[in-house]
Amino acid sequence: MNLPCSYLKFKCFTSGPDYPLRPYQALNSPQRISMTAIPKAEKKQELISIIVPCYNEEEVISETLKRLKIFCSELTELDVELIFVDDGSRDRTRELLRNYASEDTRIKVICFARNFGHQIAVTAGIDAAVGNAVVLIDADLQDPPEVVHEMIAKWKEGYDVVYGTRTERPGESAFKLATARGFYRLLNKLSDVPIPLDTGDFRLMSRAVVDTLRAMPERDRFVRGMVSWVGFKQVALPYKRAERFAGESKYPLRKMLRFATDGILSFSTKPLQLSVALGMASAALSLIGIAYALFLRIFTNTWVEGWTALMIAVLFIGGVQLVSIGILGEYVGRIYSEIKKRPLYVVQEYLGFSNEGPKMSRSPVVNITNT
Repeated sequence: MNLPCSYLKFKCFTSGPDYPLRPYQALNSPQRISMTAIPKAEKKQELISIIVPCYNEEEVISETLKRLKIFCSELTELDVELIFVDDGSRDRTRELLRNYASEDTRIKVICFARNFGHQIAVTAGIDAAVGNAVVLIDADLQDPPEVVHEMIAKWKEGYDVVYGTRTERPGESAFKLATARGFYRLLNKLSDVPIPLDTGDFRLMSRAVVDTLRAMPERDRFVRGMVSWVGFKQVALPYKRAERFAGESKYPLRKMLRFATDGILSFSTKPLQLSVALGMASAALSLIGIAYALFLRIFTNTWVEGWTALMIAVLFIGGVQLVSIGILGEYVGRIYSEIKKRPLYVVQEYLGFSNEGPKMSRSPVVNITNT
């Protein structure tokens, strides 16, 4: 059978109710079916979650929200959700946040049943955040919200963590500045993971980092150290810290010492190694003393007498033992705290969330209150 040249090119169709199986059809046939391009789905705007832990911040919370709203209005290519975590405040902070959440759907509030601490409040916010990136910022406005624009720019360049490095800290005492400086340098000496100097929790994290933090179950949270441990691509962003807008610091000396202890013991076993070294040093000094006393007894007519040397030796060895036992007790106490497996935090109510609740919660109570 001789076919015209136009039939040398042909197209095959599949069978079906709309397209019954039929012989080869020339591409230039008038019955050729044109393929209509399938429209692409419209891409959603990326979302930034901003987490603000609060504890007795009624004097500053209105100004904080005002500054954050100005920041949000300047973001034209990103959506924003504001997650405030009320860490068991005893003033009107929760009442004010409840009113703000009823007026603005972008505002969500997590209300703790009691005060669980700053790092736990940050963790609860991270658990609830659904953004493509998450920003941590305190409510006292010492970390300016305007700096977040620069963090977002770095994130768009491909960085997973953009952490703020404080170049100036006005309004803080010389004692606090000196102890903070010493703490971060000591922590880096002891830690198995390098932790950036002169940084706080003010930072932006990608979704990959946030999901990794969610998978870390430890109770003694040291978030800035945990973020360093996670890895990924990280970069510092120097900025000038402002003075506290109003109110007083929620980190007195006692809390600062506890925070420093958590940071060191959570990321290093070197204190245990140090206690071993102290024990060996005290044993070596004791052996030297014994050898010296025997030498005098055997080769001279002199004998070491007096209670002074004996008491010094006993007190020195006893002090080393107590320090070593104390360090060991801190680690054992943390193990005990972990194996009890109590909830990391308890939420009294969630405000401004959908009926499905937050994306994740470690609280046994998930009470959704419609504002």
